[in-house]
Amino acid sequence: MTYVTNSDLNQVSAKLSENQKPPGTLEIRNICKAFPNVIALKNVSLDIRPGEVLAFVGENGAGKSTLLKILNGDYQPDSGTISMDGQQLSFANPLEAHKAGVRVIYQEPEIIPGVDVAENIWVGELPKRFGFLDRKKLNEQVEKSLAEYGFSNVLPIHLMGDQLSAAQRQIVEIMRILKTGVKVLALDEPTSSLSDEEVDRLFTLVRKFRDDGIAIIYVSHRIKEILRLCDRVAILRDGELVAVRPAEELTDRDIVHLMVGRDLSDVFKRNPAMGAQEVLRVENLYSNWHQNINFHIQAGEVVGFAGLVGAGRTELAKVIFGDLKKNSGRVLIEGKEVSIRNANDAISKGIGLAPEDRKREGLILMRSVLENASMAIIKQLTRMHFVNRKKERSIAMDFIEKLNVRTPSLKQEVGKLSGGNQQKVVLARWLAAKPKLLILDEPTRGIDVGAKAEIYHLIDDLANQGLGIMFISSELPEILGLSDRIYVMQNGKITGELIGKEATEESILELAMADQMSDEKNTNPSTTPQEESPL
Repeated sequence: MTYVTNSDLNQVSAKLSENQKPPGTLEIRNICKAFPNVIALKNVSLDIRPGEVLAFVGENGAGKSTLLKILNGDYQPDSGTISMDGQQLSFANPLEAHKAGVRVIYQEPEIIPGVDVAENIWVGELPKRFGFLDRKKLNEQVEKSLAEYGFSNVLPIHLMGDQLSAAQRQIVEIMRILKTGVKVLALDEPTSSLSDEEVDRLFTLVRKFRDDGIAIIYVSHRIKEILRLCDRVAILRDGELVAVRPAEELTDRDIVHLMVGRDLSDVFKRNPAMGAQEVLRVENLYSNWHQNINFHIQAGEVVGFAGLVGAGRTELAKVIFGDLKKNSGRVLIEGKEVSIRNANDAISKGIGLAPEDRKREGLILMRSVLENASMAIIKQLTRMHFVNRKKERSIAMDFIEKLNVRTPSLKQEVGKLSGGNQQKVVLARWLAAKPKLLILDEPTRGIDVGAKAEIYHLIDDLANQGLGIMFISSELPEILGLSDRIYVMQNGKITGELIGKEATEESILELAMADQMSDEKNTNPSTTPQEESPL
């Protein structure tokens, strides 16, 4: 494959005459940005065109987030220019970027929990009458806007901010922006917490914005989404722009190769080494989310749990770990029934959990790498109310090095690391605790393909060292590529177990949709005589 160098791109951009660029094109020229010990962007030049969806892709640390923050006015470049229609732009803060029509919606939209949808959308510009909120006018404005974009049925205006789903929070943020006359809209990992139906709805909205002449920047680690939605793809690696291509000319393999600069063809390398010891057995488990759950995991085995959104996989992990209560049934660790009422009980029994939402449930973002990595063993290191800090640092550093966590030091705030490195810190915590069973819930969500490959190899290594791994994922290729066995769930029930060649995307989906397929069959009975029931 031939790479397009940054200098090549700059020459091409320079050759484009002004009349070849549509009015409203945002021109980025030779942008550079450095932080202590890190060069985040090196001479990046790019045109962002109205009426187009442009993807930004690259590994964590490639420079995507830094470039978005420069466009949003959160950061100022060290050198280089941003201009539109011949006028140079300089954003000292987000407010100045917003006034120029440039907006960025980050992965976690800012929602005010104590007010309803209507007020969240018009926050800061609420209509007043006689000095008081004009509720009637506000509701009319919001209902009209939601109807125009097809969201009346999915976003009731009286819902409170803390009642909104991830998809609804994104819609609120988008509706806020639309009333301001946006010219350039950037979406940062907008589908990371959405169902397939919600993704389709978002794509419909993005295409409408594109058709209305808005320039869209779409940042995602989901390559299939990029190829489905975007017109062009800009690929960043180590702070440099290495390629800008029409999406129709690229395959997912092309994008991965340009992103990481190496071959990932053996990304799902799995060497099963299942032991005789049974690590976990669950018998006849019932909870508020589950009915009659039965399964087991051997030492050295990776057991996948597949299913659609709402199947109950995350809740099952939390029941086993003691975060949620079971109503009846038995949980056995190495053949002995255990009572697990909370996380401390789970840790003492040799269970670790890397949760689906690592930022809210798995990490304390404002604390250091050291504090997060040692959290599960801090009691073991404490004598007479004093923590053995030397031993704490030694153990944490050992696992940070083994997992290749890229951090300036153990003192670094974990919230400032990339998604992939944050996930490794979560894993380091549990490996330090020496568990028998490690539950991984969506361990690669929101991280780039290079970091995913490292996580996959780590899972294989841990299983080969004798850990039993309960592996929950919505990505069918990784479930199929890493699992020794697969349980499929739907509506709180296990609908089937797949082993070896039985496990295909088709067989998983059939079991994940078993109830729906049964309902369809019952509502559309065959009229063919030989297929009629003898009863």
